[in-house]
Amino acid sequence: MSLIYVMDPMCSWCYAFQPHLRDMISRLRPGIRIFCYMGGLAPDNDQPMADEMQQAIAQTWHEIEQRTGTPFNHEFWKQCQPRRSTYPACRAVISADLISNGSGMLMAEAIQTAYYREARNPSDLAVLTDLAEEIGLNRKRFSSQMYSEKTAQTLFEDLDFCQQHGIQGFPFLGLETKKGIQVICAGYCSRDQLLQRCASLELI
Repeated sequence: MSLIYVMDPMCSWCYAFQPHLRDMISRLRPGIRIFCYMGGLAPDNDQPMADEMQQAIAQTWHEIEQRTGTPFNHEFWKQCQPRRSTYPACRAVISADLISNGSGMLMAEAIQTAYYREARNPSDLAVLTDLAEEIGLNRKRFSSQMYSEKTAQTLFEDLDFCQQHGIQGFPFLGLETKKGIQVICAGYCSRDQLLQRCASLELI
C-alpha cells in the first residue's frame, strides 16, 4: 500500500499540517510507503511580491495561527523581501532527496522552520544552501544538484502528476488504489481528523 503526499514547502497550511503528518507516519502499519510530491505553488520569479499579495498572505498566517495554534514569526514581512516563487524551495526538497534518500522531508521541515519561525527567506538560494548544510548535506553538492537536469525534470514530473490527478489544494494526502487515488485530505485537516480517516482505511 502506498500513500501520496503533495505539499509545497512554502505553503502555510502545509506547515500547520506537518506535525499531524509526522504523527500519522509514526503510526503507519508496516509495509505502507509514502511518496512525496512537490506542488509548486508559484513559478520562478525574481520580482518583489506585490504589496496586496503580501498583505493577503500575512493575513492567512494570522488566520492559521488563530485556527490551529501554529506559531508564525510575523517579522518576516518586515525583515525580508518576499518574492512570489516557491519553485526554488521545491527544487531544494527534491535536491536533498536526490543527494540522500529520505532527506527531502528533512529539508522541507527545515525550510518551514526557517520561513515561518525564523523569518529567513527561502526564496534566496543562500538560505536554502545554508539549510542544506544544517541538515548535514554538502554545500557544493547541494548547489550543483539544485541546477541539475535531474532536479528540473523531477519537479516537472511532480507538477505533471498533480495536473493529471487534478490535485490543486495543499496539503494533499491520498491512498493509491487500483482505481486511482482515494482522497484522505485535500487541504488542512486536524490531527484527530487525519488519524480517524487513516484508521478507517486500516492504515494505522
